[in-house]
Amino acid sequence: MTKITAKTEKKNLKTLDGVVVSDKMQKTALVLVKRYIKHPKYQKFITRTKKYKAHDEENVAKVGDKVTIKSCRPLSKDKSFMIVEVNGVKIK
Repeated sequence: MTKITAKTEKKNLKTLDGVVVSDKMQKTALVLVKRYIKHPKYQKFITRTKKYKAHDEENVAKVGDKVTIKSCRPLSKDKSFMIVEVNGVKIK
């Protein structure tokens, strides 16, 4: 029988790069992530975009900043990412 400790490492955390499009919410930034994919049938490359709400504890991210976000536990109904880097500078 293996013993499970309180500190278990999470390995498969998703990290995404994007641009902040809104910072009007408290401790939250809206990040636009672009993906460049190939269409399965027509073999043409197309851009897909999606907006993610990301946790920003100190409100350091401003509109237009390039950020890196990492998945975490759900913090609200639709917020399950946190900001790790802003313009190449790590946070905390």
